[in-house]
Amino acid sequence: MTRTRVLLLTALALLAFAANSLFCRAALRDTSIDAASFTTIRLVAGALTLWLIVMLRRGGPALAGDWRSAAALFAYAIAFSLAYRSLTAAAGALLLFGAVQMTMTGWGLWRGERMRGLQWLGLAVAVAGLAGLLLPGLSAPPLAGALLMIFAGMSWGVYSLRGRGSGDPVSATAGNFLRTVPLALACSLLLFDTTRWDAAGAMLAVASGALASGIGYAIWYAALPGLKASTAATLQLSVPVIATFGAIVFLDEQLTLRLVVASVAVLGGVALVILDKKPQPA
Repeated sequence: MTRTRVLLLTALALLAFAANSLFCRAALRDTSIDAASFTTIRLVAGALTLWLIVMLRRGGPALAGDWRSAAALFAYAIAFSLAYRSLTAAAGALLLFGAVQMTMTGWGLWRGERMRGLQWLGLAVAVAGLAGLLLPGLSAPPLAGALLMIFAGMSWGVYSLRGRGSGDPVSATAGNFLRTVPLALACSLLLFDTTRWDAAGAMLAVASGALASGIGYAIWYAALPGLKASTAATLQLSVPVIATFGAIVFLDEQLTLRLVVASVAVLGGVALVILDKKPQPA
């Protein structure tokens, strides 16, 4: 794979990941669709898209994955949607990213990984950035929505950790998305009294599932073999930034000083943790 193709695929994947926040926030702010219905449509659209990709690539629907990973994926998706009922796209993307990175870093420490001085400093700065964002004040995000997004990030962190070492991540992701469908339908049935359908909201959910999730993950996994692990992790720092600029341009969100300071602290701190990581011996 040429370097130009790797860069193009990486850029498209990062744009897709950021678009998930924009699609979800736009649907739950500007249309009447409810969070459970949005999640169900998103997961069904993502499952069908990934199934089709696997079928066309292999000539048959060879799927992998497991129910525990699917449960973590569903927990992320439903908490993500519920959080965006009240959070801005920019704040939600930052909280999600921070929670994912904290979860994965915490798991590494629990398993005995050692960090160096700059990494500990970076972790402390990132945690302080998240705490500062949540401190009471006029520009603080709603606490309930923030806690839901942190839970979504923790769930995605668990999902990512469970997917490490997967021989075929696209097949595994397709299988996990398919397994989330009955979970999403059950959730929608439980919340049937609050169900609200909206054509525009449904289209945004389809875009989130098919384009930003299904195709986005497939593109990212296609680009990964051409990227170093540290490079791939560092590039993901751009997702909250892209989401923030997208929210300003497309959703007319306002950029607050609190969010700017928190973003610099969280993204800068995580960058220190990633970039100062000691290479593992071969």
